Amino acid sequence: MDDLLIAPGPGCPRGIRVPAAELIEQFSRSSGPGGQGVNTTDSRVQLSLDLATTSALDDTQRERVLHSLGARLDGGVLTIAASEERAQRRNRVAARERLARLLREAVAPSVPRRATRPTKGSQRRRLDAKTRRGQVKANRRRPVGD
Repeated sequence: MDDLLIAPGPGCPRGIRVPAAELIEQFSRSSGPGGQGVNTTDSRVQLSLDLATTSALDDTQRERVLHSLGARLDGGVLTIAASEERAQRRNRVAARERLARLLREAVAPSVPRRATRPTKGSQRRRLDAKTRRGQVKANRRRPVGD
């Protein structure tokens, strides 16, 4: 297995190289497509990376990754599973691509929201919708006797 290379982008101007020794692959039987072959081959791939101790990330990148992927981590370890394909080799490639995409998105700095004001048209549409909704509710009331 080769090192995992992540292309340069926001938050990683030189890209990221995750050493192959830090990636842990486990194989098991998949419940996906494959017919009878599913019962005999270990085509499901679980790819794990310990983000807390990996040498691929600097301190700033590690902080961003741990913050943005915190809900997906189990003790600082990020695990990706791939079982969509019938062949183990294709599942290995899919898991590595998914891990690279997640890390690249997590390393990118967050873009602060720029405050804007609602346009006159959007304010008018919102008030018109509220008026229409109020009329619908008013029409549900019991009619006043003459």
